Amino acid sequence: MREFNLKYGTEELNFSIPAEQLLQEIIGKEYPPVADIPQAVRTALATAIDSPPLREIVKPGEKVVIAVSDVTRAWQQMPLVLPEIIATLNQAGVPDGNITIIIAVGGHRQNTREEFVQLCGQDICQRIKVINHDAWDEDNMVYLGKTSRGTEVAINKLAAEADRLILTGGIVYHYMAGYGGGRKSVVPGISSIKTIRQNHLWGLGAEEGSGSNPNAASRKTKGNELHEDMMEVAGFVQPDFIINMVPTPDGQFGGIFAGNWVSAWKEGCKLVDQLYGVEIDNLADIVIATAGGFPKDINLYQTGKTMDNSCYAVKKGGAVIILSECSDIYEPQEFSRWFQFDDKLAMEKALRKAFGIPGWVALKEVECSDYATYILVTRAENAGFLAKTSMIPATTMEEALRIAKEKCGTDKPTYTVMPQGANTLPILR
Repeated sequence: MREFNLKYGTEELNFSIPAEQLLQEIIGKEYPPVADIPQAVRTALATAIDSPPLREIVKPGEKVVIAVSDVTRAWQQMPLVLPEIIATLNQAGVPDGNITIIIAVGGHRQNTREEFVQLCGQDICQRIKVINHDAWDEDNMVYLGKTSRGTEVAINKLAAEADRLILTGGIVYHYMAGYGGGRKSVVPGISSIKTIRQNHLWGLGAEEGSGSNPNAASRKTKGNELHEDMMEVAGFVQPDFIINMVPTPDGQFGGIFAGNWVSAWKEGCKLVDQLYGVEIDNLADIVIATAGGFPKDINLYQTGKTMDNSCYAVKKGGAVIILSECSDIYEPQEFSRWFQFDDKLAMEKALRKAFGIPGWVALKEVECSDYATYILVTRAENAGFLAKTSMIPATTMEEALRIAKEKCGTDKPTYTVMPQGANTLPILR
């Protein structure tokens, strides 16, 4: 037997499966982390990709806006990066008073002052003006035109009127836009809610009833209408400089990519493929994946990425076991309310009328359950809510394994285990 310990809440769950039936354990590649982050940032700013160094781009006295991702992306650890950016701007003749940090919340909630400190660092918050972007504040938007797909582009007035716009962030796989980072700091980051919704509608298929758009998927950019529209939106803005990090599988800095907003981001995407794209030879009858323990498994919304990744490793009609405690299963409310609909088509129709990422994630989770049987190892009190989601609840691994064997239709199932299910993407050779 082969034994595994997978993260669940603040604990680990133990289980065993026959070794000869294990196809693969899917884990991200080990990679040496950046040892001296401030020095690596300084080097990246000075030896920019397809761009002059940052110190040569800005001119003395210019007004500079820096976009920083919101609290849902705190793993990017920008307090380690921002001091070096600010120091470079100061050396180039841009004083603190000419610099504004915009928290690129997109359509998310406004971040608190305490979260500003978490995202930027105490010292930076005391020196530099930090504000939230408000996607609903039409008076503080500048209209720039329409993309070729008809998206009306309006972005934050402060960013639009600044002499220089710098984007920061991190890159991992994104199961709608292909990859995070890069242009996502512009849309949804600092765009109007109308721009965000029009762009994100490309996450759905062309016709009502077609469900989610298969082109809007992890690792896919070519032919991904949503990504291509995002690139056009950011093209209206033409950010002056970008600095994105790529995390290692254990959450440290794997690489820092600075320079041109397109090509530096693309270089970062290559490292994401190297670390998190895992080739597999066969699909399994049963996939066992963890969302990653607390806080990654705090709710079903956060678990959606693990559900999507595991779908790439299982046979159609097979079974997937997801370990996710979901201590706040109803949060966020804008996600859980999407399960009020009687069927998938009703959910999709409502989503087309008022698009929101939480609704799209809910639709994707229902679609996962159409493809394979999804079993969620979770708290017993979550069973009632899960009845609305097409998933089967289980409170122990023994129970989940028994249900999976019953559902997958074979006496001797093959298994694939995903200890880093939220980040690793199985790629069938």
